[in-house]
Amino acid sequence: MTEDRFARYPSLSGKVVLITGGGSGIGASMVEHFAHQGAKVAFLDVVEDASKELAEKLAAHSPLFIRCDLTDISDLQIAIQNAAERLGPIDVLVNNAANDQRHKWEETTPEYWDRMMDVNLRHHFFAIQAVAPGMKTRGQGAIINMSSISWVIPSVGLPTYVTAKAAVVGLTRTMSRELGSSGIRVNCVLPGAILTEKQRCLVYTPEYIEKVMASQSIKRQLVPDDVCRLVLFLASDDSSAITGQSHIIDGGWV
Repeated sequence: MTEDRFARYPSLSGKVVLITGGGSGIGASMVEHFAHQGAKVAFLDVVEDASKELAEKLAAHSPLFIRCDLTDISDLQIAIQNAAERLGPIDVLVNNAANDQRHKWEETTPEYWDRMMDVNLRHHFFAIQAVAPGMKTRGQGAIINMSSISWVIPSVGLPTYVTAKAAVVGLTRTMSRELGSSGIRVNCVLPGAILTEKQRCLVYTPEYIEKVMASQSIKRQLVPDDVCRLVLFLASDDSSAITGQSHIIDGGWV
């Protein structure tokens, strides 16, 4: 990650930032970006090895890793309380964790549907519910929910994920109205095809790359840093008049 040619946000220095799914992929890049902005970062993930490696890599910035199964809401609530007790009240929440596991609509069972909603949607709401009272007390806060262009295209081969990501936009809209009078901003980011290690292993075949390049206006592969720089802006005071909005970062796919 290079710093010199990109913006720094003084308003993020010292802010307490909580990121879900921060152990790998876009989430790990977010942890790194916020840490380099001088924020106090806590991140939640169920995968321990990669998360501990990230915390060690950024040891100079003292990020706080808390193991958490986001599908267990009581575990999530305890983890958020733990982060606030150790770092201070949460100023910024990034609801990032998700799983875009491929599946066939014909074979989707009610149990699988519920599990995918737990992984991709439900924890967004309950994380907001957990941090919002403290933000209301202080009269400020920023919440960024991660959606996807998958529901806009729309993508095929992962219908529960697409449904959940569409719902994240609706959640963003309603919570921006619920919390706006308390000085809390709620926005949404919709990434396109972002080259993470997971995506490289699972879907980045030559055929898929060709499809992406044909669909995007900008003819280069997008990387987590591209997404993180937008998230930094939405978390900072520079975006203090922006709420309830969905921000697409996809190289001009949609």
